[in-house]
Amino acid sequence: MYESIIGLEVHAEIATKSKMFCGCPVVDLTQAEPNSAVCPVCSGMPGTLPVVNQRAVEYGLRVALALGCEINPVSIFARKNYFYPDLPKGYQISQYKQPLARHGMLRIRTAAPRLAALGQADIQPGERAVRVRRVHLEEDTGKLTHSDDETNPYSLVDLNRAGVPLLEIVSEPDLRSPEEARLYGEALRNLLRYLGVNSGDMQKGVLRFEANVSVRLIGEEGLGTRTEIKNLNSFRALERSMAYEIERQSELHRRGKPVIQQTMGWDENRQVTVPQRGKEEEEDYRYFPEPDLPPLVVDEKWIEEIRLSLPELPQAKFQRFQEQYELSAYDADVLVADQEVADYFEAVGEAAPEVSAKLAANWVTGELFGLMNQAGVGLSSLKVSPQALAGLLKMLKGKRINTPTAKTVLAEMFDGGQSAESIVEAKGLSQISDADHIANMVSQVLDENPEQVTKYLEGKESLANWFFGQVMRAAKGKANPQVVKDELARQLVLKN
Repeated sequence: MYESIIGLEVHAEIATKSKMFCGCPVVDLTQAEPNSAVCPVCSGMPGTLPVVNQRAVEYGLRVALALGCEINPVSIFARKNYFYPDLPKGYQISQYKQPLARHGMLRIRTAAPRLAALGQADIQPGERAVRVRRVHLEEDTGKLTHSDDETNPYSLVDLNRAGVPLLEIVSEPDLRSPEEARLYGEALRNLLRYLGVNSGDMQKGVLRFEANVSVRLIGEEGLGTRTEIKNLNSFRALERSMAYEIERQSELHRRGKPVIQQTMGWDENRQVTVPQRGKEEEEDYRYFPEPDLPPLVVDEKWIEEIRLSLPELPQAKFQRFQEQYELSAYDADVLVADQEVADYFEAVGEAAPEVSAKLAANWVTGELFGLMNQAGVGLSSLKVSPQALAGLLKMLKGKRINTPTAKTVLAEMFDGGQSAESIVEAKGLSQISDADHIANMVSQVLDENPEQVTKYLEGKESLANWFFGQVMRAAKGKANPQVVKDELARQLVLKN
């Protein structure tokens, strides 16, 4: 049996207004005209000089500190030399021997953890710690578009992305399955979004993964020959490409054939990895210090200012939601997975402190998420404010409406943006809790269905649910369910 050894390199575009080494704006590649945000610096014209974007450095430090990295007080930019049409200078300005930061860690939550595998004493059950080798700054490349015309093939290059600030986050080979790799990628994406340094919009290519994969016999030490799967821009592609590559390498080992160290691509249509080129080694890039940039010196005082400005991070929020709101790990995980959702949930609680956190969580992640998924909208365009949802839940808790009615009201709030109060008043949806009124409805249902009453008394107890449904229908869904059940049970006993 073979086990997989996986390390991930994550390239995250830093959400600055301008590029890494020039003043060109960072534009949306899906909307901007090609080559409309280009200047002599980012297009690699001779004689131009780069200048480091301070905000990009700040954002890089935010990520490094959030990952618990050691910050290098002095880091060096280097030239990474390789030729590709979307790299106008013929080299990429990156960091190599002295990166911005190193030796960090990111926790992931798994269903089947291997605890203490890396010696972290504070790791809790259900968690895994993945070590981060390095975090460094660099610039992005341009984008190539290839023609599908076989009779007249051509490629177009758009340099709008060339020079956009990138943060490369490299993990140690601590991951052991495609599922763990996906969890790591999702956790890192969530962290970047919490920090405000990356939108996480993978469809726009602002977050890309490269997976280093090898296999070895279970129980063996050391690492096998690895391949690198390049430019994966979705979690589905990340997980499926690794699963295929693990099986491909395992089959080669079973047949006694060597694994060739090479760079692979992922063919989404065929669902296979395909060789692209021989895997470059470090010496192939001929790294040397960038002569046009001095060493990057970060002041300790600035580092501490950035550290103090960090928001509450996902892991801390996950633990707080369980302790403060007494939520399950599952509920806390779902809420914390998106900072906007977590903030919405807390705003509901602030507006309705008398409503239990569990009830609020259920309605946010259940009914509200369901409506949002059906409509294909996010929280940013939601017509139901946290205060409006709180108003609905207060009516539900106060038994002015029952759960089916509350669901109907929420759907109307979602479509039109009205308050729960106005909808309930306008449509007369207040819950019927009057005991005498409900008793009369129950009596009428039992009197109109003597055959069913007889069968119930003869032992067909499942008819109790049928009677309940008939009463609720007569009440148009507005009767208090518990009062109906109690009264129904009382009158059926009297019939016996």
